[in-house]
Amino acid sequence: MPEAYICAAVRTAGGRRGGKVAGWHPVDLAAASLNAILDRSGVDPNAIEDVIMGCVGQTKEQGLHVGRNAVLASRLPQHVPAVSIDRQCGSSQQSIQFAAQAVMSGTQDVVIAAGVESMTRVPMGSTGSFTPEFQPNSAKSPGLDEKFPGIAFTQFAGAEMIAQKHGFSREMLDEYSLRSHKRAAAAADAGAFDQEIVPIEVPDGDGGTMMHTRDEGIRAEASMEGLAGLKTLQEGGVITAGNASQICDGSSAVLVASEAAVKKYGLTPIARIHHMSVTGGDPVIMLEEPLFATEKALKRAGMKIDDIDLYEVNEAFAPVPMAWLKHLGADPEKINVNGGAIALGHPLGASGTKLMATLVHALKARGKKYGLQTMCEGGGLANVTIIEAL
Repeated sequence: MPEAYICAAVRTAGGRRGGKVAGWHPVDLAAASLNAILDRSGVDPNAIEDVIMGCVGQTKEQGLHVGRNAVLASRLPQHVPAVSIDRQCGSSQQSIQFAAQAVMSGTQDVVIAAGVESMTRVPMGSTGSFTPEFQPNSAKSPGLDEKFPGIAFTQFAGAEMIAQKHGFSREMLDEYSLRSHKRAAAAADAGAFDQEIVPIEVPDGDGGTMMHTRDEGIRAEASMEGLAGLKTLQEGGVITAGNASQICDGSSAVLVASEAAVKKYGLTPIARIHHMSVTGGDPVIMLEEPLFATEKALKRAGMKIDDIDLYEVNEAFAPVPMAWLKHLGADPEKINVNGGAIALGHPLGASGTKLMATLVHALKARGKKYGLQTMCEGGGLANVTIIEAL
């Protein structure tokens, strides 16, 4: 079967809700990452055959086909098509897998997988208004309610359920979260993100502008005392804003190409797609599926967890990567080595290609070979992608 290669992987530095990136329209924010792919790879813009744009909140400023609008706002020719997809938090990880599938099937040779989310301008849960005359006025249909009576599908409840199931205390979650901030701060200070971050112009707070190159959510001064002082999201629970991912504005993109395209356009592959899969599980506990998806992916790839050099497991909530580590017996020194979404932010539809950019560059910096990326997704879904750094 033909191979699919990653030839560039970029992301913007995350912006906090209402922070430095809030002034960027999400279409232009996405276009910034598309343009950076052209700059970093040197690919002929006319060679791009498709753009697959992940985005969860496809309404308001992210509505009316955000992927196509991003292409039109970028330096890509207008003949380049696009599609906007939603697999919840795994949207742009699915973009990578769709792009790789297109290349491996021989259908296309050069595809950009990308993602964007401005959680400031299109808040989480922005689905537009429901039609008043129809009841129930909810995204949960009568058919769903018949199968899952009285159950509200919420990731917050799922995170609490995982913590309880796996025996994680509030202190354990906060310890994990503190480590995420410390690792992210150390990585940023050491320039570990320099190769992946796309500088964008933002206000400097003094009437001028500056280039935004550092993730705004990193808290180098974070402490256990500070985390312990935060209120839990539900009474008697263990989840707080401190041990959950940060609301974030950002975009990201990955260039996927065939071997023929690599030769034709003089591209330099930085990784090869080794395996990709997606699974569905319990929609109630919801966020636990990466545990079982990873088991299935490793078996299908003929690998063991110890064969993987680095893991990127999205930190939607601290219990998710913690349960993943426990279930798989994985090495905690290999997970999210540059910090995760608790410190760096989780820009929903952009997180898949964002994590891939971090994973590829972290493998390269350490001279390591195999990386695995997975993330929990609404509805009890999980994507798993395994890459080989080149």
